[in-house]
Amino acid sequence: MATGDPPEETTVSDSGMVTIPAALRRRLDIEPGDKLRWTTDSEGNLSVAVVKQHYGAFDDFEPVQMGGGGSDTHGLAGYEDDSAFSESN
Repeated sequence: MATGDPPEETTVSDSGMVTIPAALRRRLDIEPGDKLRWTTDSEGNLSVAVVKQHYGAFDDFEPVQMGGGGSDTHGLAGYEDDSAFSESN
């Protein structure tokens, strides 16, 4: 919190939930999917760190058609007729 800002206060619900005040969410850029990491020290002081949601490494890649209807497995590509890979074994 910046120096001079009044402290923010919330109430803990019966189920242990709290609402992060909108001003804090904006200031800290907290978005849906982000996590909060709660830690305490030996004196009972509570610290909360924002853990930003990271998306998959391949989210920017365009999908490539591999044939089949989408639910077909492609691990047997080229071996579909080989009896060693038959489901009846």
